[in-house]
Amino acid sequence: MCLFCNKLILINQNKSINIVILIILEYNRSILRDIIKKGTYITMILAIDMGNTAAVLGCIDDQKIYFTEELSTDLSKSPLEYAMGIKTVLELYNIDSDTISGAIISCVVPSLQQVISRAVQKIINKAPLIVGPGLKTGLNIKMDNAREMGSDLIVDSVAGINRYGAPLIIIDMGTATTISVIDKDRNYIGGAITPGVNIAMNALSSNAAQLFNVGLQAPSRVIGKNTVECMQSGIILGNASCIDGMIDRIEDELGYRTTVVATGGLSGIVIPYCRHDIIIEPRLLLMGLKLLYDKNA
Repeated sequence: MCLFCNKLILINQNKSINIVILIILEYNRSILRDIIKKGTYITMILAIDMGNTAAVLGCIDDQKIYFTEELSTDLSKSPLEYAMGIKTVLELYNIDSDTISGAIISCVVPSLQQVISRAVQKIINKAPLIVGPGLKTGLNIKMDNAREMGSDLIVDSVAGINRYGAPLIIIDMGTATTISVIDKDRNYIGGAITPGVNIAMNALSSNAAQLFNVGLQAPSRVIGKNTVECMQSGIILGNASCIDGMIDRIEDELGYRTTVVATGGLSGIVIPYCRHDIIIEPRLLLMGLKLLYDKNA
């Protein structure tokens, strides 16, 4: 029997369907709150990836990701200002903060780590988990200095191994384009970092007097016939060729083929023009944050 059946049979059949829907939604909300208070049900968490350019946030549970949105990274914002931004996003998706059981943050901007942590605490009245030293990841990192490894790379790798296995190459296209390599024994063995697409574009337009910012879309041909086409070819197709070339070199060094996964805000723009088979998973980092939350909560 449906959870709401006992409530629905009390409704006069001649009433408007809108009234029925409102009663269902309110009844469902009250039941969910009661279940959470009794501690018998672990509901969704708030996951935040604080990057250099934007903070990606989403609510996620074991079944699905309810939403993903971005807030601009701003070093001058206070915890209250970030809290207001997060609360606005939650309200936009009709998510009550009472239904959020916890939160986890990955932050690559050290000066904002405590700021965003305090912002989250204002909303859910709980301290969020922070990806970093002391957090159990289950990831075997074989680097010269594991503490230098960005938290976003750790989270991507945890999610990638869980979903796709190993060996694995993960390409994360954000402010920088990072390449992470997991060998066939599921060890994180290293990677590469290249300038991101937007950084390359900004460098061209700000340092070359006759060049300017152009739309991030691929031209109809590789050989451009005007300045815009030439820049688009170099930025989009050039980055795609760089990724293809790095995959070839990494697999040559490993001595075997890998699964390749791409994520990050710009992956959907560049990866379709790569010649390798690459899986695009824009939600990879949020999925990894949920896995780490479950491992440490």
